[in-house]
Amino acid sequence: MPEVIFNGPAGRLEGRYQPSKEKSAPIAIILHPHPQFGGTMNNQVVYQLFYMFQKRGFTTLRFNFRGIGRSQGEFDHGAGELSDAASALDWVQSLHPDSKSCWVAGYSFGAWIGMQLLMRRPEIEGFMSIAPQPNIYDFSFLAPCPSSGLIINGDADKVAPEKDVNGLVEKLKTQKGILITHKVVSGANHFFNGQVETLLGECEDYLDRRLNGELVPEPAAKRIR
Repeated sequence: MPEVIFNGPAGRLEGRYQPSKEKSAPIAIILHPHPQFGGTMNNQVVYQLFYMFQKRGFTTLRFNFRGIGRSQGEFDHGAGELSDAASALDWVQSLHPDSKSCWVAGYSFGAWIGMQLLMRRPEIEGFMSIAPQPNIYDFSFLAPCPSSGLIINGDADKVAPEKDVNGLVEKLKTQKGILITHKVVSGANHFFNGQVETLLGECEDYLDRRLNGELVPEPAAKRIR
């Protein structure tokens, strides 16, 4: 798994990158938890998601947001981190011009950044938001959410309470043309202590079903003239 350094908006960014053997393979970008609370690209959930996509033939990248590890710059409360994520996607796409589609997976703070990236990049066709925090971060920009995806959280999460995540899910489920899948890991806290395998199993099942052409949203009803 090559270590890479590429240019970001605030200096160099450090990542781990695994190209697919297929020139036109989809791209997956994995975004880590909050940089000021110990979040890095080596977080266990981020690491496992990276391998999950890699094993399914994706060209895969995880990287450290600005100010973490060997990534230059300083924490920027989300705005700069979103620019980092966009630069990371640009960098991978420059190496894989034949790749037409992309997935983004984010955990905690990374889920918030990932959903913002989704709004900016029409080539992102699927997302995974793990333990998003709508109680802390504003998700109102998802109007409408452009792609189908998975939202997954633990029912013992005190950092992102279940009722807040449910509120976000219900709001997104009212939108036409996309399909939001919501999974809850019983007994899991925000860090999925002792539950990472269960979490990964749910993510793998979701990804496999999407890649098999399942979980397709119902077509919008045609208007009668």
